Amino acid sequence: MLEFDNYAEGFEEDDRLRSAFTRSLTLHLLHRPAISTVDRSIGVPRTLIRYWHDPHDVPDDVSDCLASWDRLRDDGFEIYTFNDTSAAAYIAERYGALQVKAFARCRHPAMRSDYLRLCFVLAEGGFYVDADDVLLGDSWKTIFENKALKLQPLCYDIILGRMISAAEIWSPGLATEDRIFYVNNNPIAAPAGHPILRRSLARATEKLLGSDPKPEIQSTTGPGNLTAALVAHARELMLVGRPFDFELLDDWGAIAETRWDLSYRGDARNWRNMKALGL
Repeated sequence: MLEFDNYAEGFEEDDRLRSAFTRSLTLHLLHRPAISTVDRSIGVPRTLIRYWHDPHDVPDDVSDCLASWDRLRDDGFEIYTFNDTSAAAYIAERYGALQVKAFARCRHPAMRSDYLRLCFVLAEGGFYVDADDVLLGDSWKTIFENKALKLQPLCYDIILGRMISAAEIWSPGLATEDRIFYVNNNPIAAPAGHPILRRSLARATEKLLGSDPKPEIQSTTGPGNLTAALVAHARELMLVGRPFDFELLDDWGAIAETRWDLSYRGDARNWRNMKALGL
């Protein structure tokens, strides 16, 4: 049982508490049935969203990843690939001055992608995937069985400097010391208006418009931001005895595969190089 009473309001801003709650939440979901109370007649819209900042300079290997999803059109999907210009135009059309200003302060394409996916899926609903993901078989269909938000849990081992495998994350015996538990912001699948995405967008906007001239990407717009919104929302639901309106995916690896050997990973287009390049 998740001891949510041990977490005070605002705990999600503490890195250690956020990680501990995420780990407890993952184990809690092992023993909790799927969301039977969610209306399954209205699922996640069959809209696929991707992002590549410059439509005139898409590396061939990234194009191959993007093309792997094209067959979803045969299953009734609308597919959108946003770039820096179209994303700015979309946010200006659907949101207000604060969000427009926040997007303009995203100093790397990855941050702009982070922010756009929150804006779009919150407003329209749909299914976001990164441009370096390759679609595998037909297991994607499980994502559209209900209108719960779907996210992927992750765990990073600080000492080993590597990610823990997806299978290990769901093991009750997994050690927690020197490990960070969180959710990825890829994929994101949800109906329009989901409260976790609303909270996540509000938090990202506030941080982008804050006093820090170079806000850190993970905690501002990336997985740290989304994890903070998730755990705060989960605690609120449990305090009032309401069912979860989200699911943590335990089979994303059967749906898509991330390609790590892409050409852009060695240059400034890879957000992981921001610090080394002084960005």
